Amino acid sequence: MTIKSYSTSAEATGLILLPDGTVIEGQGFGAKGIRVGELCFNTSMTGYQEIITDPSYCNQIVCFTFPHIGNVGSNLEDNEAIKPVLEGIITKWPPTLPSSWRSDGNFNTWLEQENLVGVTGVDTRALTRYVRQTGAPDVAIIHTSNPDTDLQKAEEILNSFSGLVNKDLAKVVSRQAAREWNQTLWDWPEGYTTPPEFKYRVASLDFGAKDNILRCLSSIGGVSKVFPAESSFENIMAWNPDGLFLSNGPGDPKATASYIVPLLERFISMNLPIFGICLGHQLLAFALGGKTTKMSHGHHGANHPVKELETNKVEITTMNHGFMVDRDSLPNDVMETHVSLFDGTNCGLRSKSHPVFSVQFHPEASPGPQDSFYLFKRFEVLMAKHKQISQGLAD
Repeated sequence: MTIKSYSTSAEATGLILLPDGTVIEGQGFGAKGIRVGELCFNTSMTGYQEIITDPSYCNQIVCFTFPHIGNVGSNLEDNEAIKPVLEGIITKWPPTLPSSWRSDGNFNTWLEQENLVGVTGVDTRALTRYVRQTGAPDVAIIHTSNPDTDLQKAEEILNSFSGLVNKDLAKVVSRQAAREWNQTLWDWPEGYTTPPEFKYRVASLDFGAKDNILRCLSSIGGVSKVFPAESSFENIMAWNPDGLFLSNGPGDPKATASYIVPLLERFISMNLPIFGICLGHQLLAFALGGKTTKMSHGHHGANHPVKELETNKVEITTMNHGFMVDRDSLPNDVMETHVSLFDGTNCGLRSKSHPVFSVQFHPEASPGPQDSFYLFKRFEVLMAKHKQISQGLAD
């Protein structure tokens, strides 16, 4: 396979090693080093900092199809997690200088500070076609002053990488201690704020939660207590939640389901409202009797059309997942609610007998369109009804 290099330097300082031994030359930027992970491409035109700090990209390398990365610089407000966990990024052109009033730093400098490796100067469209045709491969990227030596090291590391199948990464990225969250969505000119009061208590299970999801929950009046992935039923119930939220996250959902499904089954049986996103969607499917499968190259971007089957409404969504729910595995008591208009795969479900539902895409849209925010409102309605019933029983 031949992929064009746009490098203007005679000596390559950035390399991409494919599993068949092909080496793509470019220029390195960000931190120096060798990183190995599953290669995926992201089609978003905005929000590169949010993408890079999304915990769902743990053990992955992101190839950006949009060529101009770096033009809004970096800032402290756009992180989706405290620390990026992806392995590195690939771009067509070198990072541009920041040109945004919100920027407080240079993008390349930020990558160095976060110890993230970048490779630029390659044909990212050709690399994207390669991923689409062959499936998401495990690759190595290198930023180095000693390409020959580090290429040999990279080959050894790549050969020992076990991939994402059967890997539980939720434990790796989850918060290690429970904490309350009350910050709402960013708004001009105040930025992030705290509402004067909350109507609901949301227990949020953290499998790699993006901060903007938690902000959306706050914006519908729900104060969240964010619990680690391996929290017990008793610890969660001690907080007396009105609803349970299941976050996004990385890794193979089947591996995480091994200890999450028994927990979810207890919450489902007590009719507590449950809302799941991405990995949370897949884990809820397991708890309801379904299964998941690995996709060829997944869905990653902010321009994915999804159809809601009950209304025939089409919404443009943000997605980031490499596994999907197998609709044929869903029992009769579970209804499919959304499908992808790109490939027809499952994008949503709900129980016919319990107040639980989930979607494969990201209604918090960070980055991306706002078409799907209504799902948080839907969760609010379920929590309000549950709270009324609970108070009625108490009286």
